Amino acid sequence: MTAVRAVEVVAVMDCVFFGRTNGYLVVRDPHRKCNIYWIEIQHETLDEYRNARDKLESLGFKITAVVADGKPGLKPLFGDVPIQMCHFHQKAIIIRYLTSRPRLQAGIELRSLVHNLGQLDEQSFTEKLQTWYCKWSAFLSERSVNPDTGKWHYTHKRLRSAYKSLKKHRPYLYTYQKYPNLAIPNTTNGLEGSFAYLKELIRVHRGIKNDLKRKIIDSILQNRPTKT
Repeated sequence: MTAVRAVEVVAVMDCVFFGRTNGYLVVRDPHRKCNIYWIEIQHETLDEYRNARDKLESLGFKITAVVADGKPGLKPLFGDVPIQMCHFHQKAIIIRYLTSRPRLQAGIELRSLVHNLGQLDEQSFTEKLQTWYCKWSAFLSERSVNPDTGKWHYTHKRLRSAYKSLKKHRPYLYTYQKYPNLAIPNTTNGLEGSFAYLKELIRVHRGIKNDLKRKIIDSILQNRPTKT
């Protein structure tokens, strides 16, 4: 019997939701520019990602790398392949903590560093992040006391959270530069465009029945247009 060669694929993975419990997990092959797996989900869980991997491997795909949003638990699940943290999602995390226009100078500098993620390499980014931390470490350690309870908390909690996010994800921000032969994208933007289109389509046709809605979504994810 002749063995069937596995189809190697860089798996770009992300979820899109049209409500709190109505969404899809989608896996895209960025090189062939097509979606290779999608499933309707109620919540973004590790089990859904595990099922996606199992299904793809059962179909003959060999995942050579993963591009994802940094969801906790994904790294152990795909620990045997290179993992790229999506720059788009990392920037969104920082904006969520600092806003797009931080008022504190420390936040302005950190936001600027993150804005240039794609123009740096891992060593340069690591050095700049460490320089930023050394400059602002005392500021990050400032504490405030609640006059009613007497309990203290860090004064700049959101700034600390932004820094911790970058420190946590730093080992995965430049995976795409370490494996040039795999041509790993540094974002999930290949999916984001179709997600934006899906959300707009569902918004415009929000009164349609669920069965028709699923058919429309399936058709779009299959990379072909559908008449409505």
